[in-house]
Amino acid sequence: MSLPETNVSQEEKKDSKLLSKFLNGIEKAGNKLPDPFMLFVYLALFMILLSWVVSSFGVSVVQPGSGEEVAIKSLISAEGIQYMLTSMLENFTGFKPLGLVLAMMLGIGLAEKVGLIETAIKSTILKAPASLTTYAVIFVGILGNLASDAAFVIVPPLAAMVFYTVGRHPLAGLAAGFAGVGSGFTANIVIAGTDALLSGISTEVMQSLDSSVVVTPVDNWYFMVVSVFVLSITGALVTEKIVEPRLGKYDGDLKKEMKASTPLEKKGLKNAAIALVTYIGLLLVALFWPNSPLRNETGGIIPSTFLDGIIPIILFMFIAVAVTYGITVNKIEKTKDISTFMGDAIKDMSGFIVLIFAAAQFIAYFDWTNIGTWIAVSGAGFLESLGLTGIPVIIGFVFLTALMNLLVFSGSAQWALEAPIFIKMFYILDYHPAFIQAAYRIADSSTNIITPMNPYIIIVLAFMREYDKKAGLGTLISLMLPYSIIFLSVWIVLLLAFALLGIPFGPGVHMYL
Repeated sequence: MSLPETNVSQEEKKDSKLLSKFLNGIEKAGNKLPDPFMLFVYLALFMILLSWVVSSFGVSVVQPGSGEEVAIKSLISAEGIQYMLTSMLENFTGFKPLGLVLAMMLGIGLAEKVGLIETAIKSTILKAPASLTTYAVIFVGILGNLASDAAFVIVPPLAAMVFYTVGRHPLAGLAAGFAGVGSGFTANIVIAGTDALLSGISTEVMQSLDSSVVVTPVDNWYFMVVSVFVLSITGALVTEKIVEPRLGKYDGDLKKEMKASTPLEKKGLKNAAIALVTYIGLLLVALFWPNSPLRNETGGIIPSTFLDGIIPIILFMFIAVAVTYGITVNKIEKTKDISTFMGDAIKDMSGFIVLIFAAAQFIAYFDWTNIGTWIAVSGAGFLESLGLTGIPVIIGFVFLTALMNLLVFSGSAQWALEAPIFIKMFYILDYHPAFIQAAYRIADSSTNIITPMNPYIIIVLAFMREYDKKAGLGTLISLMLPYSIIFLSVWIVLLLAFALLGIPFGPGVHMYL
């Protein structure tokens, strides 16, 4: 009986070594890539050179719909040099994701800085029945993306503490929390910064093809709301059926205690909830008031001022609940504190601002040269010639994105790379850009937790070593790999179910235009 156990153990060790070798290869290759800012700088330089080479052959393409012949323009020309010099600032300040994301972070960042989001997370997990603990951890982890990257630091250690407190293996809790935050990063039941950021990039790309098509932050909302509950159940099952049995019983001697929210924090959370309900109530009254200016001329909501102004509406909501909480817990004692916390939140976005400067130039160059249109039309024609214009090509796109995410962790950076090509390519095939964006999001999120390019993996590994001193990167990856594979598989099925059954991905948004 002992011999088979030894053989199994040796086989597991062998598989672990192969996996570690594979992951080390990815990490080594990924580390050779420049940081995202320089990556876009190099891409912009490459675009300049490519436009010159392609245009020198007199390449042109017929624009679908209008029938207009569009020629590739060179950036190494009098016209191109003038364009680059005179458009640089406009490319940056006029880049839609910049204003959208910074505005959202004023509210979400304020809520995070005063401690509202952390208190809400702790209170939700601690109040869950023991049988629902795993589901609550995954659920809260997914919703944690409201705090953006802060959720990577807040949720996993809290989840590990919860599991430890109730007598379960803390690393299973940590893995569940990390899976919720990482692989479920793009899903939520409310409109988050990710919706604003990605839809802004999508709209930016569409402006050069069809300015009447606008991707709004709510265009993937229905799909993402359903995803939250589907992934919560999926993540809990993976934890309890695969991850936790593999870990076995925790035999560490660590003595830690999870502190519940203080009475003052609970009072602050209660007051914040009252403020939220009040805000939503007033919003609904304003929305359904006769002849409301928030609706369109026919009284509908699609399109309407309400949807067009969803970012300011959500911004004011976060500010209202955050200020209420902050005043209650004495984090906000004077009005100056509000602007100070908001300023701190924007400071945390400095890297994003720098990245956007380079990304905006690349996307602008890509559009101006007409190379994007040329690739899109040619690519669509190639796919059609292969007969890959249906579901198979969508699934292929999902897998391609998931693989690319192993080397480019930033979701916004990767979408800025893919959107100019794939949105246009699929748009020509009559797919709605918001549907393609949804396909991108499920692929990008699923592999967040297994890529060595994720800077938070090192932080999560440090949390792991509080419970297991011998834990290494291979340990973490082996825990997270089942979540990544199963989340992606389930999400693909859900995407196809929405598409084939005609379920809208958001208000008025289906697979086809």
